Amino acid sequence: MSITAADVNKLRQMTGAGMMDCKKALTEAEGDFEAAIDVLRKAGQKVAAKRADNATNEGVVLVALSADHSNGKLIALACETEPVSKVADFNNLAKSIIDKAAASHAPTAHDLLAEPLTDDGRSVEGHIIELTGRIGEKITLAAYENISAEKVVSYIHSNNKIGVLVAFENVQGADVSEIGKDIAMQITAMKPVALDKDGVDSETIEREIEIGKDQARQEGKPEAMLERIAVGKLEKFYKEQTLLNQQFVKDSSITIRQLLENKQKGLTIAMFKRISLV
Repeated sequence: MSITAADVNKLRQMTGAGMMDCKKALTEAEGDFEAAIDVLRKAGQKVAAKRADNATNEGVVLVALSADHSNGKLIALACETEPVSKVADFNNLAKSIIDKAAASHAPTAHDLLAEPLTDDGRSVEGHIIELTGRIGEKITLAAYENISAEKVVSYIHSNNKIGVLVAFENVQGADVSEIGKDIAMQITAMKPVALDKDGVDSETIEREIEIGKDQARQEGKPEAMLERIAVGKLEKFYKEQTLLNQQFVKDSSITIRQLLENKQKGLTIAMFKRISLV
């Protein structure tokens, strides 16, 4: 059958695929639009499978806050190369995904990928696969965070590749926007592994103790003293790597815990989330 330019343009408007890809899909589907869409989807799946092991260190990080700032969501839509991260279709998809996350309150990345993104019922994952086929390189929802608290403050780093959410409790009416941004910027730069000591996983603690012992051993310290020395080094690790015990980068005379207390007695951070493409 004859495939007209109008048919090709119609499929292009429906899917966003290139003219030649649309013509090829319609020809293969013998003019059936639904079948042609399936052809385009399968093409995307083939590209995705072929490039599944490729690294995705480029892309964008986007944030959405509820009107009352009691909920925040972060996504990272990742791709292989910087030029693709600048493409309008890629950024439009990322914006559509964060908008869907804000509207749907999907609890996990798996749930968000399953959410319908357009009126025709195509899911977030389906749209990612389709764009993968059109662009020709791996695209993935690399990270998704969804947190709620009395107040949530967000920060996106200037390169749009790092995003942070900070959840505050016991705010008692205080304006935490400025202190929240300062703390989020500290999280961006200092990469704390946990909020406090009790948030550090046992595997990390064991690894740090072994590193401490090995360092002391290499310094010639007696074997009987290694455990005590390692525990001392672990305390230093906590001060450097857990947020509440870190020195505040803008005033090293106080810790983040003290900064919060100075702002509002009893003010606490319930959690933080940091996602990064770098």
